[in-house]
Amino acid sequence: MLHLRMISPSSRTDEVMAVLADCLGITNIIVLPGAGRGPVGDVILCDLARESANEVIGRLKWLEDEGSIAVESIDLALSKGAREAVEEAPGEPEDTVVWEELAQTVVSGSRMTWAYLAFLAIATQLAGIGVAQNSPILIVGAMVLGPEFGPIAAICFGLLRGRWHLITTSLRTLVVGFTFAIAVTFACALVSSWLGWIGPENLQVNEEVRFIVTPDKWSMIVALLAGGAGVLSITGGKSTSLVGVFISVTTVPAAGYAAVAMALGGWKEVAGAVAQLGVNILGMLIAGTVTLLIQRELWPQVGRRSSV
Repeated sequence: MLHLRMISPSSRTDEVMAVLADCLGITNIIVLPGAGRGPVGDVILCDLARESANEVIGRLKWLEDEGSIAVESIDLALSKGAREAVEEAPGEPEDTVVWEELAQTVVSGSRMTWAYLAFLAIATQLAGIGVAQNSPILIVGAMVLGPEFGPIAAICFGLLRGRWHLITTSLRTLVVGFTFAIAVTFACALVSSWLGWIGPENLQVNEEVRFIVTPDKWSMIVALLAGGAGVLSITGGKSTSLVGVFISVTTVPAAGYAAVAMALGGWKEVAGAVAQLGVNILGMLIAGTVTLLIQRELWPQVGRRSSV
């Protein structure tokens, strides 16, 4: 379940209560007249089934300007009223996408922060070392560490909602992030080659690593599956599933391979790695957007009345 905390102008509290009374899956309603100080108004508390969140938030959206509305998850709710609220709400909690919550999540993931750049650069360097050492284990570790799915999910959401500013911000984060990570890895690989630690022979990788620079139909299929699974893991709050998505795609390994190949003069290998990177990002964008579209249009709608 979810917990709502709202502050409503006293003159419109009856309107809020009418909405709560009209919606399914709501319980534990509390009204504290005049308790709000910033903003000033009545404080209204309630618990509601996750399936009802979109309807309630949508009908009370005006509180964003005239008062406030905050939502938090309830880990444990022990009451007959809570059980009945979940049972009467249409749909299943696990299938519910709270769109306002998702919007805040993807906006946060679209930002280019120092932490994002650092994680992506470290992951790309690990991938570069994995290529140079012919180590699939290091490459898998780099996959897990890479944070690139955040802006990819934000682009998918932006395409679904037509939020072009979010799309451009996320694209910038993605492009600048990979450019920075490749540049750092290239510099490290170049120094390593000057020191004699690595040479062109390090690009002669085994078949377990060779897939990074040989994009084919399976690369696109894997990227499509990973993009759909990644969006489902975010909307469903399944963080463990998202780790599996990272391990499925070769965005970071391709970037690391390209950086090392550039430092060693293997330009043919650079082209293959860049192509693999592009195929993976494109596949995830397509699948992620389609998955969100299906969740919005075809899956049971959050807050939809049982009679509809």
